[in-house]
Amino acid sequence: MTGASTYRMAPLIRGTLVLLYLVLVLPLAPLAPPSLKPLLLVALPLGLLLVLAISSEQVVLNDDGIAVGHPLWCRWLVRRGWQLPWREIRSITPVATSQGGRVFYLRAADGSAWLLPQRVERFDDFLARFAGHSGLDTTAIGRISPPWTYRLLAILCALMLSAELILGLWLWHQGTAAF
Repeated sequence: MTGASTYRMAPLIRGTLVLLYLVLVLPLAPLAPPSLKPLLLVALPLGLLLVLAISSEQVVLNDDGIAVGHPLWCRWLVRRGWQLPWREIRSITPVATSQGGRVFYLRAADGSAWLLPQRVERFDDFLARFAGHSGLDTTAIGRISPPWTYRLLAILCALMLSAELILGLWLWHQGTAAF
């Protein structure tokens, strides 16, 4: 396999995280005491920027190895990431999570372990390319959470956000909102 392939966080997962942030923080500004409103008007967009930065992680597979990191626009803000040459990867170790799922660690020749990304777009293509480059069997590897869990959370967040907006507009129309 030749050439580099870049895999970003799956849009369903990233969108759900952004929606969840909005649902949780948008009600804060209208409900806050007047002395905190200016601080919240600054903090809320900064928080959204942080959520967007954290959820912009990307994985690059090329002929040399695997690299996990963030784009230039936010690399200074979030963790630096890691990279591992194919020749250093010795095995994949499954580890059970407390929620009943499984995560997988790449074991390197020096004994270090690196978390295999499981929330990337085009996951099947990612696993096929990873297996092709590393020579390791990836048939037992699945996503960390089934897509239906993120779909359900996205639907619930969209419903909650809609209800918050409708209630906010109704209160504003009634003249009782603390905007």
